[in-house]
Amino acid sequence: MLIARKLTQMNFEIKNNGAVSNEFLKLGIQDFRSACKFISLLPYKRNINKENILCVFEDNAGTCSTKHSTLRKLALENYKPEIKLILGIFKMDSNYAPKIQKTLQLNHLNYIPEAHNYLRIGNDYLDFTHSNSSYSEVENRLLIETEIEFNEINLQKILKHKEFLSNWIKDKPQFTLKQIWEIREMCIEDLQN
Repeated sequence: MLIARKLTQMNFEIKNNGAVSNEFLKLGIQDFRSACKFISLLPYKRNINKENILCVFEDNAGTCSTKHSTLRKLALENYKPEIKLILGIFKMDSNYAPKIQKTLQLNHLNYIPEAHNYLRIGNDYLDFTHSNSSYSEVENRLLIETEIEFNEINLQKILKHKEFLSNWIKDKPQFTLKQIWEIREMCIEDLQN
């Protein structure tokens, strides 16, 4: 209900002001609210080229990063800079993602810090990763949160995530950064299966 109300308040007509706006208009999507719904209904899948801002359209799928960076770029193209892209690192455990339980157990972990992207409008957080995604799913699991830009979802996001993991494993001498990143990759693989 809050998401629908906030989107109604922040809804805007999409003008042909850039590449992302043009892609939505070609699909007959003429406002931000409809664009958010379209993005949330796309399948969850890693994109072939995250550097390409149009990758969700070309792959007809996306991740939290590519989906929300597309919406942030759409907002910027339509002069709505108050729609922010947020990077949160949260405790991804088997309650949040049952598919990763085996990987966590094999590695004697209760959780693994995972990076997640979503939007913030004022004090409200919106997650369009899936049609039923909600910020409340990660809110109480958050370890850190920072604002990033649409073109920082690849290298910058990975650097911030690895920096966090490097600090996190300081009291876990059984892991190197390389090992914990590989465990994280196994968890992501689990989620996609």
